[in-house]
Amino acid sequence: MKTAIIVFPGINRERDMATAIRTVSGRDPVMVWHTETEIPPVDLVILPGGYSYGDYLRPGAIAARSPVMRDVARKAADGVTVMGVCNGFQILTEAGLLPGVLMRNRSLRFVCRDVHLRVENSQTRFTRHYDAGQVIRIPVAHHDGNYFADAETLRRLEDTGGVLFRYCAPDGTVNDASNVNGSTANIAGVRNVAGNVAGMMPHPENLIDPLLGGTDGRALFESVLEAAA
Repeated sequence: MKTAIIVFPGINRERDMATAIRTVSGRDPVMVWHTETEIPPVDLVILPGGYSYGDYLRPGAIAARSPVMRDVARKAADGVTVMGVCNGFQILTEAGLLPGVLMRNRSLRFVCRDVHLRVENSQTRFTRHYDAGQVIRIPVAHHDGNYFADAETLRRLEDTGGVLFRYCAPDGTVNDASNVNGSTANIAGVRNVAGNVAGMMPHPENLIDPLLGGTDGRALFESVLEAAA
């Protein structure tokens, strides 16, 4: 089981992500700098959070055109598991590997706090260790996490089980009050139609150990590492 973490200028969550991979799998991931044109043979590619290129133009817009992304796209087309978190999610949408876009938060303010998510689809390689309808607590830290998809894209996501997580109240109710950033249909995470590429705005890598305040994020890594292996 081999994992690659892609590192862009301005990314700041690569070590958190590496710790999560090491804790759950017992193996160190390989760090791949954005100027590389080829990623070593791996089972899982992760794009972590942060502020690639300072979020200039749009968050993820420049990083999506980095040399390494050509190989990320090739590996995704070949069925390799690819996951993006926060800025990594933004990069995947900008690269066209996931549907929709991430816009400025509805409040026009940076949001940094724990939120509740409802697991919408537990029959995926990213969520198989959760139960459908399960409510988990995961932190967010973003200024541009407002997920937008047009009506046709949203319909396709819903019809194909592409919505992985929605922002919700602690009791699992999905409503506007629990929508931390104004995302379409409270969407917090999606996958592609093929099922091997996923992105989410909340940071599961920050809740994998009781010492960090909880373990709600651990099941995601258990799911994706098991599936990729």
